[in-house]
Amino acid sequence: MSTDARTTDLETAQKEARDRLDAHAYEIVQWHFHESTGCPFWLQKKSELKFDPLKEVRGFDDLKKFPLFEDDWLRGGPVRRWVPKAYENRPIYVFETGGTTGIPKTRVVVEDHRIDYEMFSDTLPDEYFPKGANWLMLGPSGPRRLRLAVEHLCQHRGGICFCIDLDPRWVVKLIKKGWMEHLEEYKKHCVDQALTILSAGHDIKCMFTTPKLLEALAYGLAEQGTSIPETGITGIFSGGTEFTPQWTRFCVEELLGGPPEESGVYMTPTYGNTLMGLACSKPVTAEEGYKITYYAPQPRAVVEVVDFDNHENLVGYGETGRVKLYTMTKEFFVPGFLERDEGERERPYWKYPWDGVSGVRPYHKLAAQTTVGVY
Repeated sequence: MSTDARTTDLETAQKEARDRLDAHAYEIVQWHFHESTGCPFWLQKKSELKFDPLKEVRGFDDLKKFPLFEDDWLRGGPVRRWVPKAYENRPIYVFETGGTTGIPKTRVVVEDHRIDYEMFSDTLPDEYFPKGANWLMLGPSGPRRLRLAVEHLCQHRGGICFCIDLDPRWVVKLIKKGWMEHLEEYKKHCVDQALTILSAGHDIKCMFTTPKLLEALAYGLAEQGTSIPETGITGIFSGGTEFTPQWTRFCVEELLGGPPEESGVYMTPTYGNTLMGLACSKPVTAEEGYKITYYAPQPRAVVEVVDFDNHENLVGYGETGRVKLYTMTKEFFVPGFLERDEGERERPYWKYPWDGVSGVRPYHKLAAQTTVGVY
């Protein structure tokens, strides 16, 4: 295919994706602000707005009429004010984020975590994430979406998920207290759980973990005279702001034994949280310097890279700005939220024909206050 043909195809895909996004934004606003389906929070908030969402939101750009979403709205209850009327008789999950100090933020969920991870499942190469394979979940447990979401991903692909017990709030407390010896022991405790599971003959081929824990696991295996490829693991998905090109190069070359075609182990980075869901990355290659570019799961979520001083303005491609998030599902609506991250705006990609973000890292004005913990 010629370059001109590829360009035309991408432009067509971009237009189609934009049309879907506009239609989806309209549908979601109608849902959340209609008396028969909306949640009590947004139905009450409607009276405070200077416009009528049901009449004046016709597409995605109209979401900028809303004020920024405040994450403090998610701290404290009653949590049922976030449950859409259409779902009030459905079983409800509640997932927490934050909470190292003070009241954690809570998000109610019916099945968004399943939908998000089924969409993510479609992006995984079966060669390295075989259908029917068992998984290891080496990450946060407790009231966090991630644990149940990874378990559902595994079950959706026909496998059984083995989980460890890990409290990231305790990790952050240890760091803040400067109890680094205790921190190392707790990390070892978590990795030991994983090593025990991997040694028990459960035929685990896939795993989720965080960059720091993946590194610790590789070193733990090395002490036993083995390695990640030798355990039989072929597919790893991971996430967190620790995912830098430098760390990725180190991980691929040193911890995994080389690129997939040499080591037999494929690793894919992801970027996500309890509010957004899961953003996938382009394939990460040595040819592109292990650069990591994430694309949100449009139209259910959108990520923009905006000017530090004016969140309504996008920065240019390749330029640095703050990450702004929109979440648009029938369970949860966020019309613009400034994340604690910054990065560079990236051009659309043939598989994800909308803007992406690379170089994701803590927002520089907040970085000194951010404790990364297990991530």
